[in-house]
Amino acid sequence: MTMTIDPVQQDVSVRLDDRARFMYAVLAVTDWPQKSQAKKPHGTHLHARATRKFLEPHQDHPAVQTMQRLLDQGVTLAQFQTLAAHMTWPEMTVTTAPAWMPAEWPAQLKAFFEQSRLTAFWNAEQSVWLAARAESERVFHGVHFKPFLKPFLGEVAEKLVFIPSILFPANEESTVRQDGELICIAPPRLAWGDSPPWPFDEDPAYIRRVALMQYGHELMADYLAHHPDALGPLAEQGLPVDAKFKQRYPTWQEQFTALFTSALAALYLEQHVNKKEADSYVLMERKMHGVTNLPGTVSVLRRYRSDFLSGKYKSLADFLPVFPKQLRVANRIVSL
Repeated sequence: MTMTIDPVQQDVSVRLDDRARFMYAVLAVTDWPQKSQAKKPHGTHLHARATRKFLEPHQDHPAVQTMQRLLDQGVTLAQFQTLAAHMTWPEMTVTTAPAWMPAEWPAQLKAFFEQSRLTAFWNAEQSVWLAARAESERVFHGVHFKPFLKPFLGEVAEKLVFIPSILFPANEESTVRQDGELICIAPPRLAWGDSPPWPFDEDPAYIRRVALMQYGHELMADYLAHHPDALGPLAEQGLPVDAKFKQRYPTWQEQFTALFTSALAALYLEQHVNKKEADSYVLMERKMHGVTNLPGTVSVLRRYRSDFLSGKYKSLADFLPVFPKQLRVANRIVSL
């Protein structure tokens, strides 16, 4: 039985989307699963493995071969899912096609969907998808991201949507914009070793953090794009980040957005879960992902939020000019 949630009680709506899961079903029979395992071995959902096995007889289909070429050319998961979000279903027509999409691909995808009899497979596997949706609904019940985001990004006009995925990729999220919606498509948390992923609601703090970071990343990219005058002098100053971080995030905007979203997640956990959860996340990011500036960034954003609420700043744009200096000071303090 699916749990019904009153959308007024929360900021994040949860739903399933055939277009999203279809795109990831095609992904299942490319070389993505093998390459993902080669980077870091991990357990995958039983449904993901079953999907791959079910579709293996069709792995030479033109639709799959086209996706493989696009992957090899560097097309991202977010680009695939953005295209899917703008397709009609089940016709799979595209009114405005992105430049990277081969004109014949929608017709190939439709033929693949029909020839593989994927609808029958989904019907047989319906219970696992309904379980993922119900688990996700419990995770976001009563969650309010927009008031938390307001001091940093102002009023968030977009409707926030979460789509759970139990397919490949098992270790990567994507975000899609469509018709006033900001959509996070995410898998459940990975377990250790070869164990299957956790149920979505077994670690609610993790799923909320993932979604918040996805929304925050997209919203911050928009925010910076709308404040170009402030970015010139800031880019010249640079940020106090190490060489590895600069290599991973070459531009000022990318560096700031990465630091911001990580610190945003820590602040949310601190404020809406508990300090222990926040501290554990900060420690993990420092040790596993090399975000050594995260404690300092959290301190700076915590101070900014306090100053914003007291009226010292009208918006984050007012604060951006002093951010690099304050981060340098904060880094020195937290390293003592």
